[in-house]
Amino acid sequence: MEIVNLATLQQYIDSFAGKDIYIHLETTNGAYASHFDEKIFNAGAFIRNIVVNYELGKVSGEAPHRVGLKLANGGWTYAQGITHFELDGQGRLLMAGLDYEGKLAVALEISETPFAY
Repeated sequence: MEIVNLATLQQYIDSFAGKDIYIHLETTNGAYASHFDEKIFNAGAFIRNIVVNYELGKVSGEAPHRVGLKLANGGWTYAQGITHFELDGQGRLLMAGLDYEGKLAVALEISETPFAY
């Protein structure tokens, strides 16, 4: 993965607009968080292989970035904290937000085919 380049990432996001696509969205402060400090509340969210169609996708903000997808039905989904991205060999757009120690804090992935389990 490479550090976000706004123009390149925006082009990739635009290339999926108007299509039925699968998303994977995951947030975590790490299952390990409460192991190191019992005062840290462990929270996260996970969805995988949800089919959406977005009419507008936007990457914005200073690093770390926000990636928002305006869905065809008028709703929104977004990931805050994106720092890295890549278009992989299977044509999937993988975006991740890594914390200051390089651990995953958020992931947003877009694919025209379902993600493996």
